[in-house]
Order: sequence, then structure tokens, then C-alpha cells
Amino acid sequence: MTDNPSSAAPSSASPSVVRLARYTATEQSEILGDGADPFGVADAGLSWLPKEEHFGIRRDGRLVAHAGLLRVPLSVGGAATPAVGLGGVAVAPDLRGHGLARLVVTAALAHARTLGPRYGLLFCRPPLVALYQRLGWHTVPVDVRVEQPAGPVVMPLRTMWTPLHDGAAWPAGPVRLLSLPM
Repeated sequence: MTDNPSSAAPSSASPSVVRLARYTATEQSEILGDGADPFGVADAGLSWLPKEEHFGIRRDGRLVAHAGLLRVPLSVGGAATPAVGLGGVAVAPDLRGHGLARLVVTAALAHARTLGPRYGLLFCRPPLVALYQRLGWHTVPVDVRVEQPAGPVVMPLRTMWTPLHDGAAWPAGPVRLLSLPM
């Protein structure tokens, strides 16, 4: 996903976010096309968890934006610190720059706040850090280790967090995601 404006005009009706019953490879292709690496992260060589909860925006019957959530086990400074992982954020290339990422991420985070954990967590490519910062996310200041089939590795993508509850501040110490990334 990028936040590059396109020349496509936004619909006159304000788009609304809906909870999706499912999100398959077909729905992902509906948004991003059939490219081999739609998120630009294949070079990282990581295995990923599927999201469990999905939010999307449809325009004229076509799915044009998505964000997924998954509760994940995290350890920060040696203490168990559950989080809600955000991932699979996608906006159709012809509709980027019209606020759809903000809408779908905001709706997903509103739901994440009902799940209990104090923190939202995501991984993104460096060019997307500024977009997520505009959406209220902060970079995690230390390397983050994540589980992989062959054992833990340092996450090569940027790790970001956002508070899910008032007063939540990121704790100090080493960070380890005790699962595959989401």
C-alpha cells in the first residue's frame, strides 16, 4: 500500500468500512491485482500468519481496501505483553491518496480497542512509515525478534506500535513477537 495520489476521482458518496466475513486470495487480488509480491515484502523471506478479523471498503461492488487484525503474543522487557497485530493493509492502486487507508485502519483499530491488549503492532516497509505516523503510529525504537519456522529472526521491516488505550506508553526493553508476524 502506498499513499500516492492518483488521478482517479473519489466517489461522491462517502465510503463506509464493513466487517468482512472472510478475506481470501481472490479478495486480495480484487484490490491489488495478481502480482507475485503485492505487499513488496517477499525479499524479506518471512512466513506470515493470516489475520483473523477483516475490515474492508467496497466501491461499486468491488473490494477496494482492506485491513486485518490478529491477537499476538509479545514479550517486551521479558514481560508478557499481548498486542493486536494489524496487517494486510491494502488499497487499490487506482484509489490511493483518497483517505481509504485512514478509514479502514481507523475502523480496524476501533475494533482492536475492544479486544483488551494495550498496544497495536504492525510491520511495514520504510516508505510507508510516514503514512502510519500520520495515522498515529510510532516506530519501536529497538530491533524486534519474530518467530519463523527455522527459529527467531530480527524483523527486517519497520516495527510500529500505537496505543489502544488511554495512557498506554511503549515499555522499555527487548521486544520479541512470540509467533510468526502478522
